[in-house]
Amino acid sequence: MSTLFTMKENLNIIGAQLTSVSAELRSKAGDPAVKIDDIRTLQGQQKEVEERFNILKAEIEKQESAERSKLRAQNPVTFADSDGQRMIAAKADMIRCAILGREPSEETRNLLGAIPKPNASGGDKFLPSNMSKELITEPLTKNPLREHIGTTVIVGLEMPRISFTLDDDDFITDADTAKEIMSSGDKVSFGRNKFKVKARISDSVLNGTDVDLVNTVENALRSGLAAKEKKTALATAPKPSEDHMSFYSATGGGIKRVAGATLLMAINAAFADLHEDYRENAKVCMRYSDYRAMLNELANGNASFFTAPPEQVLGIPPIWCDGATEPIVGDFNYYHLNYEGEPVYDTDKDVDKGEFLFVLTGWFDQQLKLKSAFRIAEVSASQP
Repeated sequence: MSTLFTMKENLNIIGAQLTSVSAELRSKAGDPAVKIDDIRTLQGQQKEVEERFNILKAEIEKQESAERSKLRAQNPVTFADSDGQRMIAAKADMIRCAILGREPSEETRNLLGAIPKPNASGGDKFLPSNMSKELITEPLTKNPLREHIGTTVIVGLEMPRISFTLDDDDFITDADTAKEIMSSGDKVSFGRNKFKVKARISDSVLNGTDVDLVNTVENALRSGLAAKEKKTALATAPKPSEDHMSFYSATGGGIKRVAGATLLMAINAAFADLHEDYRENAKVCMRYSDYRAMLNELANGNASFFTAPPEQVLGIPPIWCDGATEPIVGDFNYYHLNYEGEPVYDTDKDVDKGEFLFVLTGWFDQQLKLKSAFRIAEVSASQP
């Protein structure tokens, strides 16, 4: 069987022959002294050589395609067609290697950001820095609060409750804020609260396409992160270690409650009760179902309410969040989420279900920098 190199050499020879015959045909076709039979003979030669050229060229392309497919199967990261496909192939390689106990390729390590080799003594396996960054800072499943609160990935984070100071000690004009800083200090320290997110992977997905594998794992992990963030921020009965994260915690949150006869009146009263420093950027976090119920009461047959922008109806921009059992009004810049360094991963197998587990372990904290920047709107029948 001819090698690819030999076939390409023969193609060059036939190509040169085709060029020569074609040039001779063009020359003699324009010479009246040349017999037509001689021209027809040249046409036959040209057709034969051209056919040989095309057959050999097709065989070369077929063999090259087979070689590329073989190389791509052996190392999909190196031979991917684009940067996007190369990144997907690297992530898939990393996930498969983690589950099957293999070492990822050097290309995968380089592309995903220096994957540390597992500690021989059984230490943590850190998630590659590029994957960690995407999962934490670019979640696919949204936590509605994410766009409105501060987010960082810093070890041992400490932040000032107020981001500016003046020479005059009395520059804080809100009495509630001044009392809070006096009792709680002017800094917020973020701790390490451990969490785990598990992505379940079937055998068919593990052995399927890179795209399906990466999407399955990343969607599961991102959904888990978003669910954890929302659950702790809006928990009505939080765990003791997460008590300080919840807006609704009486001890950890301790946010002032403002009542109104209706939900809309309560929201407006809460908004008005905020100090001017917080009103400017204030929003209301509430359930969309509560808003629709409010519209039904307000409309009373007038359909224009349903087409009006929510901000126009509420008097304040909304953040729709199904976990908000009572509307939270305030400047959400004063609520902050921090992930404590890089998460680590591990793998396992659920023998009963025949599924692989890709487990992400990380540490995070969420803090109310200033409780006085928020109010909880509650409905009270006793209000006028």
